[in-house]
Amino acid sequence: MNAGPAGLEAQPTATTYELGDLIPLAWGGRIRVPHFQRDFRWQSQDVLRLFDSIVKGYPIGNLLLWVRAQQAEEFMLGRLRLTAPTHNESLWVVDGQQRLTSLANALSAEGHPYRPFTVYYDLAAKEFVENPKSPEPHHIALPILFDLKKLLTWFRTDGLAASEHFDEAERVATALRQYKVPAYLVRQDDRDVLTDIFDRMNNYGRRLNRAEIFSALYSGEERAADDRLTLAKISDNVAARTGFGSIDTGTVLASVLARRGPDPMRDIRVEFSLSGRRTLPEFPDEDQLTAYSQGEEALVRAVNFLVREAGVPHISLLPYRALLVTLTRFFAHFPYPQPNNLRLLRRLFWRLSLVGPMVFKGSFTLFSRTLGSKIHPADEEGSLRAMLDTLSEASPVLPGADRFRTNEATTKIILSAWWSLRPRSLTSGDVLDAQNLDALLGSDRTAANAAPMVFPRLRDSRMKLLPANRLFLPTTSDPVSEIPALLAGQPLDIDESTWDAVLASHLLDRDVAALADRDRDVFLALRQQRVLGHLAGFLGRMAEWDYEDTPSLDSLDLDREFDEFDEFEETDLPAPPEVD
Repeated sequence: MNAGPAGLEAQPTATTYELGDLIPLAWGGRIRVPHFQRDFRWQSQDVLRLFDSIVKGYPIGNLLLWVRAQQAEEFMLGRLRLTAPTHNESLWVVDGQQRLTSLANALSAEGHPYRPFTVYYDLAAKEFVENPKSPEPHHIALPILFDLKKLLTWFRTDGLAASEHFDEAERVATALRQYKVPAYLVRQDDRDVLTDIFDRMNNYGRRLNRAEIFSALYSGEERAADDRLTLAKISDNVAARTGFGSIDTGTVLASVLARRGPDPMRDIRVEFSLSGRRTLPEFPDEDQLTAYSQGEEALVRAVNFLVREAGVPHISLLPYRALLVTLTRFFAHFPYPQPNNLRLLRRLFWRLSLVGPMVFKGSFTLFSRTLGSKIHPADEEGSLRAMLDTLSEASPVLPGADRFRTNEATTKIILSAWWSLRPRSLTSGDVLDAQNLDALLGSDRTAANAAPMVFPRLRDSRMKLLPANRLFLPTTSDPVSEIPALLAGQPLDIDESTWDAVLASHLLDRDVAALADRDRDVFLALRQQRVLGHLAGFLGRMAEWDYEDTPSLDSLDLDREFDEFDEFEETDLPAPPEVD
């Protein structure tokens, strides 16, 4: 067995830092995150739990800090742009990045406005909360709570109405500033020893995911690391360019790899080398930066197809990640498909959404490998037909619609069907567009916040879970706690025809809507029928099971004899079942 680096020259030094001293060190640039570290990946709930643990005095784990000399340099720590001064003993985080980044940003006025760092303390409820939609006088932002001078000023001004909670604020502020964080300081010049420690700490008990390993392998030199394109930056760029939300870095990596070869699950350790590979890359002369930038472009084209052609407006409505990986490979080789081929691709997407898990045994690897192998550069028509042929033995199906859970593929399909209705606000009558959806969901993994319950307190759990008990309302202006009353009464400032359009956009009419405030069971039964009927119609239009998968006219050799066109005949597939 390879012994690896020789080891540490001296044992780490144990010490403790109070947060009141540690966080200013981070703000002053003394604490850095090595570029071989994983990207920041905590969500709002992780940050809330961290602060809750601190105030309760719970341990939050040790820090492992690498002590080394550092020249002056600007860098990013989460959302903070900081300047690191020249120093002989800068502190580089080997273990504790997520915790330190969260603390430094949530407690800073510059980092606090950005999710997931927008944390407040509810002085009345005595708990940490994410950015409240309707701030109350007893909600105080963490940067104010952490700074004694700002805290005293706040109680004399904006927080005057919360003066009765001063003792609670002082208690929490003191607990935050005086909380002691244990740390080990490692003094070691050999970078390989530190990366070996990092590898062992992140692979024994809590393994790195594939995207994090890939990012570490190809992280490059420390110099200009902040400006280098990474998987996380590709995700951010695609979200900013398309409004599609944040794609996880695992899917970004698979998409980048799918563009360069048919198997996105291949060995990543030789990706930018010609030696040790089983097959040659389809873009053998490109470097890593080109692979990343061109991967981003192909991913953007794939996302635009989903939004404009397939009717999937946000990542939270995508049934399966493997579909996006396959589309990225297709658009990498065929950036501008023929119009008829776009229709065939839409047809393929929806058929795969419905039967793909059955055909490919629910395996991301089998799904992406099989379809990736069917996409042949320079053969757009052949690639499409080969992918469609993988479903030739599959029968049309309709997904079950007896429960609504936003993390499940069936619900995502239902939401896409509802999106085609162009849902409208119940209070203004305005059509809610993709910008509303992206503003509400942002980086959310599911569309839960855009699909409130009509009746959240139903006793019958089966009725409560029905899609009929949900509306697609991607807006913060409609009071979701008042949906039954909103449905039962037309607002005074909305005219008759607009109100009819509002109700129709939620699969309702005046008669059914009026039942929301009178007879819940009948309301849900009638709307569930409409949900099923609309879903069948939507999928019939999108998947087009009973249409011939013929190529575009431009691809046909019209000089050939007609009996040579047998290869274009489609296996007969039954039409989707009718829904009562």
